[in-house]
Amino acid sequence: MSAAVAELFMAVCRTEVMALKPGNVHVHAAGHGMTVEDFLRSAEAAAPEIARAHAPVGERILRAVQATRAVVGCNTNLGILLLCAPLAYAAEMPAVRPLRDRVGDVLGTLTVEDAEAAFAAIRLASPGGLGQAPEHDVAGPATVDLREAMAAARSRDRIAAQYADGYRDVFDIGVACARSLASRSAADADAVSLAEAVYLEFLTSFPDSHILRKHGEVIAVAVLTEARDVRRQVAASSAALRREHLFVFDARLKWQGINPGTSADLTVASLFAHWLEKREDAHTGTRA
Repeated sequence: MSAAVAELFMAVCRTEVMALKPGNVHVHAAGHGMTVEDFLRSAEAAAPEIARAHAPVGERILRAVQATRAVVGCNTNLGILLLCAPLAYAAEMPAVRPLRDRVGDVLGTLTVEDAEAAFAAIRLASPGGLGQAPEHDVAGPATVDLREAMAAARSRDRIAAQYADGYRDVFDIGVACARSLASRSAADADAVSLAEAVYLEFLTSFPDSHILRKHGEVIAVAVLTEARDVRRQVAASSAALRREHLFVFDARLKWQGINPGTSADLTVASLFAHWLEKREDAHTGTRA
């Protein structure tokens, strides 16, 4: 296990649950039958498997899901694990090229065995709204490599789209937001504020695919529209009123049983990638 990568993964997961993320579980309000403690225990159990040195991506995902189920008995982190396993693998590679390029290399070498393991992990996690797929359904055996299988699901699952598109949303939206905030202020030292900003960036960029799967396009688009309205209110308000707007939106989403889980998963992956880059920069002295 890469201890540094495991510790960074746990730190990111802890930060994410500290952030006020409307509709998702956080320290200010539980929801959807899960608590912050469930997520913290999940992160601690999954970290050694996500950071297991030299392990294939699919094996990392499956072992991390198995470890999670052993401690919490429910799906708290499947999307996080699917997104973070390739990042952790790329972080083991020599940092002579940017992390994003190395992630692309990892995705390009995924195998059918990776797909088999990931399919088993998804079946075990049993995420809400999974349904059936017209091709490469996780209920059956894998017949293509994991990237090709994910590409077939890209139109209905934003996490799958990251595999197909080289983590475009993670780097172009999430990491870019984190870098921009860090360059404009001292807020990078406030990791929780950074997580909240990245989450809102995803929540207002496109319909959340977890909401799409569970509630349909009409509700997903309505949440996107409302999130954009709330973001405008937040931008024009004092600090106290900003929190109030977010708390009201959070309560309304949870009362409706709506969880923007994909936005939260992408937030964790983006912070993980951002902090991996910062760690490598600190070692090489490249980017400030």
